[in-house]
Amino acid sequence: MPKVLVVGAGGREHAIVRALLRTSAEALDVHAAPGNPGIARDATVHAVAVDDVPGLVALARELPADLVVVGPEVPLVAGLVDALDQAGIRAFGPTAAAARLEGSKAFAKEIMIAAGVPTAGYETVTTVDAGMAAIARYPVVLKYDGLAAGKGVVIAEDEASARATLVDMLEDHQFGDAAVVVEEFLHGEELSLLAVCDGERALPLAPAQDYKRIFEGDQGPNTGGMGSYSPVAGVDAERVAAISAQVHQPVVDELARRGVPFRGVLYAGLMVDGDDVRVLEYNTRFGDPETQAVLPRLRSDLYALMVAAAGDGLAGATLEWDPQWAVTLVLASAGYPASARKGDVIAGLDAVPAATEVTHAGTAVDADGRTVTAGGRVLNVTALGESPAAARQAAYAAAQGITFDGRQLRRDIALRAVERS
Repeated sequence: MPKVLVVGAGGREHAIVRALLRTSAEALDVHAAPGNPGIARDATVHAVAVDDVPGLVALARELPADLVVVGPEVPLVAGLVDALDQAGIRAFGPTAAAARLEGSKAFAKEIMIAAGVPTAGYETVTTVDAGMAAIARYPVVLKYDGLAAGKGVVIAEDEASARATLVDMLEDHQFGDAAVVVEEFLHGEELSLLAVCDGERALPLAPAQDYKRIFEGDQGPNTGGMGSYSPVAGVDAERVAAISAQVHQPVVDELARRGVPFRGVLYAGLMVDGDDVRVLEYNTRFGDPETQAVLPRLRSDLYALMVAAAGDGLAGATLEWDPQWAVTLVLASAGYPASARKGDVIAGLDAVPAATEVTHAGTAVDADGRTVTAGGRVLNVTALGESPAAARQAAYAAAQGITFDGRQLRRDIALRAVERS
């Protein structure tokens, strides 16, 4: 029985664990590090932190793991896949050199330009004065160059907010000591398109849309994501292939030319305005919460797909999808995204309908054995339906029964899909 180790502790990793178990043609022995209380119900968890590269390699050796799936960006940028490669352990995910696409916004822009990928105009700056001088018009997008847990992007509407953001990032080092990318604001509608890559080819997954702002109507600060849905109206298989050929394959080709083969998941965050498609950002792993909406629709064998991408390659590979719609809602804790209150008791988890998938993102078990909040985004609730309206109704009905003090839940997730259906 193949042993799989999934690295991570969030809703994305819980969704990956579920999809591996559901789609695999052979029985799998699935482990997770460090996991969470929800993942512990589906896999064997190990108390090894995601940034403990030597500890994770030792765990993979001890199991021994036939495949290690790296969920979060932090261990990828830190070189976990490189260390696993050196230990002779097969891993699904990019090396540190390839993960720079996410670890550095400036590097990602450099690769896009070299590869001919359409993107917004930009300038990289290291001082507040240089940042202000680089702004041609408002609104403007300011991006911290390094990792910032999904919170390093600010849309500044005016001079005052732009200066305050630049001071926070460059002088007060809100996220660390790195540069800022000043980027042209693009109009249109966001689209998330992920592709599984084997170093030579990019095989796109089903499209999704996510909701980054904390409040309804896309108001308030950015978050790691407050909900998502899949598929997306107007983005059929033919258009998915065309977009992927424009935004994934050239990057895979450019990195290969540089001797940095990209294996794993390449996430393209896109802005679509009619026929115009431009890349907002790249992530080098499964998106969160897009994964929670995309993977429940996957009918193909995820384990076999990952093994092929990490090994012999994806030549001839195709994917099958459930035609149903999936809607994912994020239940967030009080104070998120500025802070995250912890320790609030979660009620109603045992009453969720069996057809609804609840993945744990930020939970813990207290001294009394109760499941409590332990992070900003606490739970993901995903439901399938024959239409976006049916999936949305089922997801909200299930989410309504899950309660904890200070719970935040956007009420407009997938509403645009319903309106267009």
